[in-house]
Amino acid sequence: MIVACAMWGLSPLFYAQLSHVPAGEVLAHRTLWSLLLFIVILIFQRRLAALPRAIGTGRRFGIILLASTMIAVNWGLFIWSVQVGRVTETSLGYYIFPLVAVLFGMVFFGERLKGAQMLAVGLASCAVVVLTIGLGAAPWIALILAVTFAFYGVLKKRLDTGPVVSVAAEVLVLAPVALLWLAYTWPASDAWLTPRSLIFLVLSGPMTAGPLMLFSYATRRASMATVGLVQYLNPTLQFFCAVVVFAEPFTRWHAIAFPLIWVALAVYSVSTLRTASKAKRDAAVPG
Repeated sequence: MIVACAMWGLSPLFYAQLSHVPAGEVLAHRTLWSLLLFIVILIFQRRLAALPRAIGTGRRFGIILLASTMIAVNWGLFIWSVQVGRVTETSLGYYIFPLVAVLFGMVFFGERLKGAQMLAVGLASCAVVVLTIGLGAAPWIALILAVTFAFYGVLKKRLDTGPVVSVAAEVLVLAPVALLWLAYTWPASDAWLTPRSLIFLVLSGPMTAGPLMLFSYATRRASMATVGLVQYLNPTLQFFCAVVVFAEPFTRWHAIAFPLIWVALAVYSVSTLRTASKAKRDAAVPG
């Protein structure tokens, strides 16, 4: 779990090496090389036949199509943000994501918010308002990343397919668009197509598939409370990359908003741990 989140959190360092390649082309390559790697993995696991079944019905295909759209927007915006020096906002987006997921749970699944969760969401909302007022514009990158990833999670809950097969199906759906995009942009690719660039583009496949498989392995063996807490390593490392490595501007408004987010996550995490601990004690009591 730690390795998966560390790979996600340090991925801005990887995609910064492709800042000279248009974001759309990086996304297309990431999709195609990921698909190739997933197919190899499924062949090795003797589960390739599960791939067509994952999109075999109209309902499943519709969900996969929506999920692939959400993850494509998320991936594409993330890559573009790294290229234009907006990693601080991407880290904010992934910090906000768990709290947006709580709201989506209430809206789509009728889950009830506890007092601590409501407080956490309120603090996160205050942070967004502070940034909007202070910077003169809403943190759209952060909000879009958080909302698309949360909606992606909602769609995944409606699938009865394993994570590796479902993501392979998603990139399979995206593959024709990726191929068309590369064919369209191919005449202009001579400006950046070098052996070094190609190596990094090919490695974008393992950079996508590797953390996902590690994450899937961890979620089957660790408690959800542990999974949720360790996931904060991702935006924390992104924040480190933005401020320390890339030296992105960190204004006084960020200095107010980020602590609000951190306090909100602390409140949310304590509430989650207490709930998980109570459920475990209740399950241990016979009768």
